Amino acid sequence: MLGQKEKSSANTTANINVLSEGTKLVGDLKSKGDLRIDCMVEGNVTTEGKCIIGVNGKIVGTIKAKDCDISGKAVGDVNVSDLLLIKSTGKIDGDINTSKLVLENGGEFNGKCSMGNAISMKKENVQADVQQATG
Repeated sequence: MLGQKEKSSANTTANINVLSEGTKLVGDLKSKGDLRIDCMVEGNVTTEGKCIIGVNGKIVGTIKAKDCDISGKAVGDVNVSDLLLIKSTGKIDGDINTSKLVLENGGEFNGKCSMGNAISMKKENVQADVQQATG
């Protein structure tokens, strides 16, 4: 029929959880899907997917994720098993453990950085943390 899209039968686990500006979360946050944070989070954030911190987002605590894009601020260690992208407005005050790092012009981080084979954070550890919290 015209004007209607056929529904995809593909089984996806791409759930996106959004915490909007004006929200404040105090406590640990654990998810199996992707996260977008545009608010203040005081606690550790763990996800098997991607963690996106918007320009107005701030996390005070440890971040563990598969991928992470930071446009806001992270205060604490950042452990990413694949790609960490620090955008031009992003700032990290803490140590970084990642497989790959992209730092845009203007982006900042203050701390130590371990990359490649030196990373101690593996995908299995993130999955175990999430399963323990949600199981």
